[in-house]
Amino acid sequence: MSDAHLARLAEEYGVATTHEDWRGRRVRVPVDTLRHVLAALGVDPASPKAALEEHWARQATRLLPPAVVTRAGRPPKLPLPDDTRAWVEMAGAQWTEPNADLPIGVHVLHVENGTVRQRAPLLVVPDRLEPAALIEDREWGLVTQLYSVRSRASWGLGDLRDLAELADWSARDLGAAFTAVNPIHATGPLPPLEPSPYLPASRRYSSPLYIRIEDVPEYARLEPVQREGIQRLARPLRERGRTADLLDRDAVWEAKREALAVLFQAPRSPAREAAFQSYLEREGAPLVEFATWSHLAEDHGPDYRTWPAELRDVAAHTVGAEALRRWPGVDFHRWMQWVLDDQLAAAQAGARTAGMPIGIVHDVALGVAPGGADAWMYRDFLAPGISVGAPPDETRPQGRDWRQPPWHPIRLAEQGYAPLRQILRQAMRHAGGVRVDHVAGLFRLWWVPEGAPPDQGTYVRYDHEGTVGALALAAREFGSLVIGDDLGEVEPWVRDHLAERGILGTSALWFERDPGGVPRRPDVWRGACLATVATHDLPPVASYLSAEHVELRDRLGLLGRPVAEERAAAEVQVAAWCAVLVELGLLDPGADPVSDPARVVEALHAYLARTPARLIGIALTDVVGDRRMQNQPGTTDEYPNWRIPLTSAEGEPVLLDELMADPRLNDAARRVLRPVMAPDRPSAQHAGG
Repeated sequence: MSDAHLARLAEEYGVATTHEDWRGRRVRVPVDTLRHVLAALGVDPASPKAALEEHWARQATRLLPPAVVTRAGRPPKLPLPDDTRAWVEMAGAQWTEPNADLPIGVHVLHVENGTVRQRAPLLVVPDRLEPAALIEDREWGLVTQLYSVRSRASWGLGDLRDLAELADWSARDLGAAFTAVNPIHATGPLPPLEPSPYLPASRRYSSPLYIRIEDVPEYARLEPVQREGIQRLARPLRERGRTADLLDRDAVWEAKREALAVLFQAPRSPAREAAFQSYLEREGAPLVEFATWSHLAEDHGPDYRTWPAELRDVAAHTVGAEALRRWPGVDFHRWMQWVLDDQLAAAQAGARTAGMPIGIVHDVALGVAPGGADAWMYRDFLAPGISVGAPPDETRPQGRDWRQPPWHPIRLAEQGYAPLRQILRQAMRHAGGVRVDHVAGLFRLWWVPEGAPPDQGTYVRYDHEGTVGALALAAREFGSLVIGDDLGEVEPWVRDHLAERGILGTSALWFERDPGGVPRRPDVWRGACLATVATHDLPPVASYLSAEHVELRDRLGLLGRPVAEERAAAEVQVAAWCAVLVELGLLDPGADPVSDPARVVEALHAYLARTPARLIGIALTDVVGDRRMQNQPGTTDEYPNWRIPLTSAEGEPVLLDELMADPRLNDAARRVLRPVMAPDRPSAQHAGG
């Protein structure tokens, strides 16, 4: 077998044969990796020369690519042979010759040349999104992990009512323009629940964990004894929610599911029933599929790959028959998604009414669990035997495997990117904006063959005009602001392309250093970004300033060098930033970042206010002085990732009610937020709804 032919075959399918590592060295991809990745793409790697010739022959007979993408105002670029007739099929319109005046949307392009007839999805996408439609000037907002933000009324875990009240308070009292939260995607239906919001069962639907039970209108229609039964479920969770103990999703879900089962049986008013039926009609078959997976998972577990063989194919007749046999349970899961949709809509409407020009910014995770609902529903459009990860870097020399199946680039394109568009539309339906996690994944992803270590992976490219176009289509439909998480090793042209398309980037202060490690001046930051001090994978500022995170990683065995060296490097980093803050007149020269972190926290946000960034995100943990990390990369059970409640600098629980009403907490919050607060924000009664 010729490795040269294998390499050429890989390149034809967008599979990288070499890549540049974090040190700038060129690394050759192992031959076994190329074989495995090509096989996952449906290419036989056993005879690469024959496969290559077959590929070229097929290309020679193709008049159209899997999908044609063009930007609004531009005709499709089609190098068609002479005597080829082309036309576009549009919903609600007659056949028409393709031209530059095609409406934005998804159409079907037909071509005919002699006896050869072919068709492909045609996406006419916005050339550029216009963030200025939502951001007239510099805006700021709170960034938080919603599950950690509890109130006296919530059931031991932050919920959608808590989100609505946080947004309302921060808008009316502080002038915030948005509230950004973690992904609230659906998890499995049975304990133990996956704690990471970035490894969901489904990105298309949401987690019933975030439902506020008492806000379901049918709650008021229950008999008093039924309401009392539900409150008996809530009381122990509320008691635990007033402590700094780790969050217990399993206990919360078991109680909420029991309460929701009671509410599902409660009679609905005619108006409510009509609204439910309207929602079911809008969601159609995909909701039935998701609800079927959820109900089957209650009996067979959350990984469909371990189910009885006759239930593993979502399109199988046996699956449909089983869904009908279990219909009340399937309908229950459909109903819960309707309740979630209702409460998501209320949160966004409330944020806008309170005066937020943007409102809620939801997070879209990079991928899903390999055996979850989306993997079952979209199995034909995912690459088998592959997981997504990241190549080696300075902190993780073996690379990372995120255990998520990637989209199959060709099959996704053949569907006109419909699965991706469906997920994005759902996230934007009740949002003023979305943050797209690891947005560079729309351009290329690091594929890791099943059973191989992460450093044995390679990059596979996607048609970014199609993936970014799908993102732009969804954003245009809902008027949504889009923020791309482009931190880390991202090709510079990718950032340029996203900026050209009106998609904001993400800049974190701790990472804003020149090649020599010197902190950048605020005036050289880019403007088209969301600027923050840190990320959810870094410690809160107070902990970062004291190098507590070094001690934690040392205890967990995550350091790649002696702890003294790591601590010294962290202290140098903090000292460098403090020196810049002093030089800019933002920090008193005598301020001690360890004994008085609040002053440095305020100065760091004053620094962000001096950058040209269009958006500034303030972590709620930094507002209250929290010190514990939400997530420690490189760990699973070694650290309680995603289970940390919001606490004060002293480790005491901070409830949302107290944050809004306690003068001491309120004053502390205002000190942190003072540099970015907009005192001239229009009052809520004059703001757009």
